[in-house]
Amino acid sequence: MRKLMWFSIGFTASCVICAYLLNSSWLISLCLLVFLLAGAIFFIPSLRRKFFHYILIGCAIGLIWNWGYDRLYLSAAGSYHGRAEIISIEVTDYSTHSDYGVYAVGKVELDEKTYKIQFYLNQDTSLSPGDLVKGGFTLHDTASIDNGSYHRGNGIFILANPKGEIEVEFAERIPSRYLPAVMRHRILLMLKTVFPEDTCAFAQALLVGETSGLSYETDTALKTSGIRHVVAVSGLHVSILFALVYLLCGKQRFLTALFGLPVLLLFAAVAGFSPSIVRACVMQALMILALLLNKEYDPPTALSFAVLTILVVNPGAITSVSLQLSAGCMIGIFLFAEPIRRYLLHLNWLGEAKGKSLKAYLARWFASSVSVTLGAMITTTPLCAWYFGTVSLAGIVTNLLTLWVVSFVFYGLLAACVLGAIWLPLGTCLAWVVSWPIRYVLWVAKMISKVPVSAVYTSSVYIVIWLILCYVLLMVFRKRKKHPVLMAGCMTIGLAAALLLSWIEPRLDHYRISAVDVGQGQCLVIQNEGKYYMVDCGGDSDAYAADRATQFLLSQGVFRLDGVIVTHYDEDHAGGVANLMHRIPADTLYLPIVDSESDLQNQLKAEYSDKIKWVAQTEELQLEDGKITIIPSQNRQDANESSLCVLFQKKNCDILITGDRSEKGEQELMDTVELPDLEILVAGHHGSATSTSWELLRATQPEIVLISVGEGNRYGHPKQETLERLKLFDCLVYRTDLEGTLIFRG
Repeated sequence: MRKLMWFSIGFTASCVICAYLLNSSWLISLCLLVFLLAGAIFFIPSLRRKFFHYILIGCAIGLIWNWGYDRLYLSAAGSYHGRAEIISIEVTDYSTHSDYGVYAVGKVELDEKTYKIQFYLNQDTSLSPGDLVKGGFTLHDTASIDNGSYHRGNGIFILANPKGEIEVEFAERIPSRYLPAVMRHRILLMLKTVFPEDTCAFAQALLVGETSGLSYETDTALKTSGIRHVVAVSGLHVSILFALVYLLCGKQRFLTALFGLPVLLLFAAVAGFSPSIVRACVMQALMILALLLNKEYDPPTALSFAVLTILVVNPGAITSVSLQLSAGCMIGIFLFAEPIRRYLLHLNWLGEAKGKSLKAYLARWFASSVSVTLGAMITTTPLCAWYFGTVSLAGIVTNLLTLWVVSFVFYGLLAACVLGAIWLPLGTCLAWVVSWPIRYVLWVAKMISKVPVSAVYTSSVYIVIWLILCYVLLMVFRKRKKHPVLMAGCMTIGLAAALLLSWIEPRLDHYRISAVDVGQGQCLVIQNEGKYYMVDCGGDSDAYAADRATQFLLSQGVFRLDGVIVTHYDEDHAGGVANLMHRIPADTLYLPIVDSESDLQNQLKAEYSDKIKWVAQTEELQLEDGKITIIPSQNRQDANESSLCVLFQKKNCDILITGDRSEKGEQELMDTVELPDLEILVAGHHGSATSTSWELLRATQPEIVLISVGEGNRYGHPKQETLERLKLFDCLVYRTDLEGTLIFRG
C-alpha cells in the first residue's frame, strides 16, 4: 500500500515543478532524465532506496501527464488569451452581486473543448444555473494573469469581461444536473431567513463554506486567533458529518456505507467540489470502505490517493492554497500528533489518563486536542506565513476553547435548515438557540485576537528568522530526542528577542517613509520621532490593503496612529482605510472636501465622524524637528484633481506625495506653495503618463522617485513616458511591483 504513497509523492512533485518552476517545453527532457535516474536506482541492491524508485516513476509519469494536459487541453484556452470573441456561456451556479454588476461561473465550449469560466456582467441581473449568456467577451487565460493560481486551482481556466451587447436567455427550469447548486442556494437562503444578522454569516460559512458574508473584523479575528479553518469547509466538517451518519446508522458497517457514501458525495457537490473538500471526502470514503470490507485503513496512503485523484483531474489544483493547507494539516497530524499525545499523557500534572473518571477523560481530551492542533500547526504554519504573512501564536488556546462547540453548532445548523423547511417558526427558534454558541465562538476569537501578540507577522525579518530557527530546533530536538520543554523554552526566548528587535529597530531611525506593497494602490507610512502618520490605504482589494498595512505596523509594535491622511476617495487609495482603523485606531482622519460624496466617503463619515478633520485650507502638523504640510485642491469636482498633497519636511529631507493629480493639478500645487528640492517624490497616479510632469520635476529636482504600483496591472502603470522623463532627470526609481515594500530611512 505504501508504494502508492511514494508514487503519489512523485506525481505531486511533478505538478509542483510544472506549476512553479518549469514551462512545458522542458517537461519531456526532464521526464527522460527522471526515467533514466529511476532505472539506475532500480538496479541498486538496497531496499532502503527502493522507495526512491517509486517516487521517480511517479514524477516521470506526472511530467508526461502535465505535458499532455497542457498541450491537449489547456493550450486551446491559452490561445484565446486577450482575444474578443462571441461566445455562449451556460451558467452553472448562482451569480454574485458586486460593485460593478454581477459575476458567475459557467461553462463554455472553445475548439470543441469545454472549460469552466468565470465571467462578469456590467448589469444588475440575477443569474441561475441553466441560464445562457451570449455576446461578446474579452477572454483571459487564468495562467497568464495575476492570481491565476487561485482560479486554476479551483478548475477555472478562463475569465471573461463583457465587450459589446450581452443577451441573457433565462432557463424555464433549472436542469437536474445542477441540483447541488440549487441545494446550496436554498441552504444559504434558509440560514439567512432563520438566523439573526450577527450570526448568519458565520452559520453560512461553517455549514457550506460561504465566507463572502463575513465582515472584515470577524474574518480577521478568526485568522489572528488561529481558527479560520473552521469556516473553510474541509476535514473537520466531513468528520463531524460522518460521526452523525455513523451514529444514525447505529454504528452498522453496511448501513454506514450505504448512506455515508452518497451523503459524502452530495456534501462535496454542495460545497462546490473544492480541492480541500474533495480531499477530505475521498479519505473518509476510503475509511468507510475499509470498515465495510474489514480491511486495514492506512491514513497516509488514503491521503496520497486523494491528492493523486485531484491532481489527475486537474494538475493545476496543486496551486490551490486550500488543498495545500488541507493536505499539510493531515501530514502534520500523521507525523507529530501521536508523539505529542504520548508525551502529554505522561506529564505528572495531567494526572492518570486511564479509566473512566471525569479527570481521566479530560486528560485524554486535552492531550488529543493539543497534539492534533500542534501537529497541524507544525506543517501549516510555513504555508500561512508564506501566503498570508501571519503566524498565529494563540491557535492552541483558541482551538481548545472553541472546537468542542463547533460540532454542536454544525449539527444545530443542519437541524435548523431541516426544521425551517418543515415549519419556519420551529427552525427560527432552533436558530435562536444555536446562535448563542456561535456568539461564544466569535467572542472568544475577537477577545484573543485583541491580545497584542496573539499573532506575529512576516513583515518583520526578525520574525522570519525566528520562524526558521524554530524549525531548525524542531529537527535537532526531534533527531536527538531532547526534552520538549527545553525546545519550547528556546523558541520562546527566540520569539521574545525577535519581537524586541522588531519593535526597537524602527525607533532607532530619526525618520522613515515606507511604501507598503498593496498591489495596484498606494499606502505610505511616515514615521518621525515616535509619531506615525499613514497616507492612503487602498489597492485592488480593500481587505488585502488593510491586512498588508496593519501587518506592517503591528510587526513594528505600532498599535495606534497619530493620523491617517486620505488624498482622495478612489478605492485604490482609500478602500482599506475603514478596515485599517478597525484594527489600528487613529487619532485624526484627514479628508479632502469634494462636491459629490461617494459611498466610501459616507462610510468614513458615519463610522469616524468624531475623528474627521476636513482639510479646507493648508494644514501644518508640527513634528519634532520637522513638519507635515497637507495642501488641498481648489478643484472639488474631479476625483483625481481633488487629491490632497502631502509634504513631509525634516532637516536635509523633503518628501512630496501628490495623490492622483495630473499635470494640471501639479501646476496648481506649485502655484499654491513654494516647493523645495526633493529627496523623495512619490510618483503621481502610480506612474501614469499624465502625472509627474516635466514642470514638477524641474521645480523639485527629486533624487529618488518612488512608484507604488501593482505587478502586471491592467492599466500598464508605470507608463514608459513617465520612466523616460525620470531617466532624463537622473532620478533613482524604486517600484513596489519590483522591490516589494520600500523603506527609506534617515
